[in-house]
Amino acid sequence: MSATATPNEQLLTTARAWLAEDPDPVTSAELQALMAEAIAGDPDSVDELADSFSGTLQFGTAGLRGRLGPGSNRMNRVVVARAAAGLAEYLKQRGGKSVVIGYDARRNSDVFAHDSARIMAGAGLKAYVYPRALPTPVLAFAIRPLRADAGIMVTASHNPPDDNGYKVYLGDGSQIVPPSDAEISECIADVGAYADIPRSDAYETLGPDMLDKYVKRAVSLLPSGPREIVSVYTAMHGVGGSVFMRAAEAAGFPEPHKVVEQFYPDARFPTVPFPNPEEPGAMDLSLATARAVGADIVVANDPDADRSSAAIPFGGDWRKLTGDEVGALLGWWIGQRAKREGKTVDGVFAQSIVSGSLLAKIAEDAGAEYTTTLTGFKWISRVPELVFGYEEALGYCVDPKGVRDKDGITASLLMLELAAHLKAEGRTIQDVLDDLARQFGLHVTGQLAIRVDDLSIISDAMARLRAQPPTEIGGREVLKVEDLNMPTGDLPPTDGLRFTMDGARVVVRPSGTEPKLKCYLQVVVPGTGDVIAAREAGAAELQAVKDSVAAALGI
Repeated sequence: MSATATPNEQLLTTARAWLAEDPDPVTSAELQALMAEAIAGDPDSVDELADSFSGTLQFGTAGLRGRLGPGSNRMNRVVVARAAAGLAEYLKQRGGKSVVIGYDARRNSDVFAHDSARIMAGAGLKAYVYPRALPTPVLAFAIRPLRADAGIMVTASHNPPDDNGYKVYLGDGSQIVPPSDAEISECIADVGAYADIPRSDAYETLGPDMLDKYVKRAVSLLPSGPREIVSVYTAMHGVGGSVFMRAAEAAGFPEPHKVVEQFYPDARFPTVPFPNPEEPGAMDLSLATARAVGADIVVANDPDADRSSAAIPFGGDWRKLTGDEVGALLGWWIGQRAKREGKTVDGVFAQSIVSGSLLAKIAEDAGAEYTTTLTGFKWISRVPELVFGYEEALGYCVDPKGVRDKDGITASLLMLELAAHLKAEGRTIQDVLDDLARQFGLHVTGQLAIRVDDLSIISDAMARLRAQPPTEIGGREVLKVEDLNMPTGDLPPTDGLRFTMDGARVVVRPSGTEPKLKCYLQVVVPGTGDVIAAREAGAAELQAVKDSVAAALGI
């Protein structure tokens, strides 16, 4: 855009109309300043103003998510109020009577939650609100005990500090899926002026008993057994800290060593570039603490504590486990528990199509059924007879009867339990991973993620791959190319491509929650004999696949 660019009159008219109904003095001031700068000809301000009103945030992965700020394409009180009013109408049309609402510690999360409660109450629905910022799984847990018809969690999970979101669950305790998202969007589109939305203060603030029930349920999953373990825990500046420490104590574990710099909620996330345990550097403070205290394991939650990550001693230092490694370990541990009782697992292990395939072999060995779903826990949690579900992005459902979503608190407890049992036997988590490699082959997984400012870069890359798919990846012939936009078996269509080679697999898809193109990589090498050599070979082969995919994308 040229330095002399100015906003068109229609854009200014739209912005002035928005400003007239914005109840938030902060976003009102932001919009006034932005308009003044745009009218003065600042090209960046013109672009920002245009983007702020370039559309309306749409329901995507179980709700809304976007950058905080003024305008229809941002997260703010007007957008949230319309979402709440539309959801209320959707529920009333279907005989719904109640909603439970939770929120994290991000900027405006408490405001959005209480605005939503007033709107739900104004619509004649019974609204329950948690009394403070708490983890997402605590909200997901409450839906069924309260017999609520829906749940709302105000969170942007592990997104950057300037984002917030609005996650919606229905009465079965699972996140919304099509066609509910589109039907809610239609109701939102019919909402009138902000000032005309009915409101009431007749909502109920929950007492401590619902959190008590969640903690009791989580602890009940751990039968008696070894508990001696030296652990380190980080909340990643989020809301998991006090809840996890309470659950760990109730389960009988020695108090985990806190990563103090990241333990208390802080919406700025000052110690990490991105508040996501997957991101490089995010767990550096955790590993430093582990070295200092001589820990056996590190466990980490993301800011809303629905995800769990872990790190272990390795080769004289520490290494972070991949999401697939944690998923395999938890699946193996659930199977081992059953074997110790002379049983097989009665139910289904499930994972998303982008996760590593080792769980299928672990499920067979445990006597469990196995299935795959589209990416996202809105799909995994709906698998009938689910016992355990995971996806490689650090999401683990270890108690579907309690929380039909990923639950970083409970998954972290199970990791402590696993580590304590192994320590009592004189073994380590790495020993188990090596045994799994010997038994099933070494499954080496990784990811190539490309963050963009312009979403058209992602759509263009996907179009190029569809038009000219590579014939070889990492020196391996591509045996099969599947466009996941076409129905595949029992899976509904989704924007993605899957490439299958002999002993390798690549899935490429746009992220559902961030401006990223994600490529999920896997190679399988024999794990018999020298496991160290197999790990080195697997790492080299995975890097070759990654380099080949990056070249094919042309970004």
